[in-house]
Amino acid sequence: MTLQQKLLAFIRGGSGNFTELALEVFAFQYAHNPFYRAFCDHQQAAVTRWEDIPAVPTSAFKEFSIACFPVSEALAEFHTSGTTSEKAGKHYFKTRELYDAASRPNFIAHLSPDAADLPVLALTPSPVEAPHSSLAHMLGIVAGNDCEFFVERDVLLLERLTQRLCEIQWDNQPVMLLGTAFAFVHLFDHLATTHFELPEGSRAMETGGFKGRSRAVSKPELYKSFTSQLGIPPQRIVNEYGMTELSTQFYDETMRIDRQSDRKTVSPWARVLIIDPATGQVAPAGERGLIRVLDLANLWSAICIQTEDLGIAHADGTFEVLGRVDGAEVRGCSLNAEALRKA
Repeated sequence: MTLQQKLLAFIRGGSGNFTELALEVFAFQYAHNPFYRAFCDHQQAAVTRWEDIPAVPTSAFKEFSIACFPVSEALAEFHTSGTTSEKAGKHYFKTRELYDAASRPNFIAHLSPDAADLPVLALTPSPVEAPHSSLAHMLGIVAGNDCEFFVERDVLLLERLTQRLCEIQWDNQPVMLLGTAFAFVHLFDHLATTHFELPEGSRAMETGGFKGRSRAVSKPELYKSFTSQLGIPPQRIVNEYGMTELSTQFYDETMRIDRQSDRKTVSPWARVLIIDPATGQVAPAGERGLIRVLDLANLWSAICIQTEDLGIAHADGTFEVLGRVDGAEVRGCSLNAEALRKA
């Protein structure tokens, strides 16, 4: 059985040990990923536990091709979004099999544990329209043929979306709405004084996403609009946390516990650590730090990713995302680009 087959079996609920698989993935990446090997050597890493695996900062994806294969052979590549002045990061995939296997069951467990095959309206471009968007690809996988996309040529089709909402309300058909927080704010501004009462069982997933935008709203204000303008109660609104550099997404536990919660659950094939940036060590439960993710589905790139997002871990294994700290650097996890280029 290949390493990818082992990981697929584990993600799909089969037997396996996270620690053993994580160390096996690390060894594979050290052997086959030139950047990662140079990075680990630069860090003088001594890895005996999964917690020791060196974390690649997200900024590295803007500077290097982080892959265990020639990127010319990539089946897909996802690009980071952001301000127009930024250099995009790129995540290369030899295969999307692990990504897709991790995405759909995780989505269903958090967004439709009580109802399958709801029609889906996505306030995003389609995977065909945006082939380098990890969000568009993920939504295409999790929603399948039931999904309608309402962004074309970077324009949110507000009139068409409003008409579909009218039809759904008239047909008394519960629906699932998916999109970035910014797209929903745009929708709510367009609706102005219009108020829908979407059928009971409707729900929404928002992904955050105000970076580079001139306007942002708080999460409580956004969720208030979901309820007042669409009739979707707080216990049916879920935030998704994901990024281009990862293959696994994380969701609020809201619909699993039937009440609004900011705490996110962690899938069996992933681990989330909160790192004290001053020490580079794991912060105690309840203390703030930078989010670090180990993702077994990231077989073909880097298993361990150091984000620039602030978070808190809880004793029950959940965690919260508190916001972004641009340019944040963890002690012992610095990226010396020039040194690595010469390695």
